[in-house]
Amino acid sequence: MESCPMVHSKNMTARNIIELAKEKVRQMPNEKMNLIWLEATGCSGNIISLMNGENPDLAYFLKDMVRLRYSNSLMAAEGEGAYEQFLDTLSAEFILVVEGAVSTKANGLYNIIANHRGKRITALEAVKNAGEKANYVLAVGTCASHGGHSAARPNPSGSVSVSQVLDREVIRVPGCPGHPDWITGTIAHLIYFGKPELDDIGRPKIFYGISIHDRCTRRSYFDKGIFAKQLGDEACMFKLGCRGPVTRTDCPVREWNGYVNWPIKDNTPCIGCAQERFPDGMEPFVRY
Repeated sequence: MESCPMVHSKNMTARNIIELAKEKVRQMPNEKMNLIWLEATGCSGNIISLMNGENPDLAYFLKDMVRLRYSNSLMAAEGEGAYEQFLDTLSAEFILVVEGAVSTKANGLYNIIANHRGKRITALEAVKNAGEKANYVLAVGTCASHGGHSAARPNPSGSVSVSQVLDREVIRVPGCPGHPDWITGTIAHLIYFGKPELDDIGRPKIFYGISIHDRCTRRSYFDKGIFAKQLGDEACMFKLGCRGPVTRTDCPVREWNGYVNWPIKDNTPCIGCAQERFPDGMEPFVRY
């Protein structure tokens, strides 16, 4: 197993980061970072994933960790009033979170997020405006991080990753969707401890430092050459198309849906949803 911060600092998980962040919150109750969460060309799966978070839950995240200034899904304001809040935040310190790829076809008109004073505002324009001014930019989910489904063949909207439209560092938190711990853990680290250590493509090593294959609960079957022949077999699913060897996340030790399950535990091969070539480069998802 290769050396990386996840091994050397195995106790430094999202839970530890959040606990340290909570102590900072208690020390600085009035100092909250502004947050813009912009949904671009995608399925809104990451905001839903965030809403399913447990450590912390959404209420703590919104009340105590950040000051949510703009969110397509969660804010109370509507229409021009909502977009005015977006514009007002650009003159303050803030973190920009983008989920979904950015449509570039027809100068972004495939994805309109607002109408403001008679002008249609594209996600492309909003990402560029906010991305130039933000303290940090997070691309959350695989579409924002690498293009993902939105940029898959034949890509009629001309969708691209966030980093392809911004000339600055973009921290990638891929996954389809991203685990709520990956999202809140990264944001907490940025607010209270600064930028986490990133890998060579901009992902936090604490969550993306080791491949699924290296920590898979079925790794012993692989080492012994025992492979599943069909879905449901209790053996390594590499020969069924599992993409664990090329996908770097901590799913095997973190698990999903309240830390109770993950695809391989549920007899489904990893399809590499957090990998930069997903989905086109990961097909077929199951093979015999």
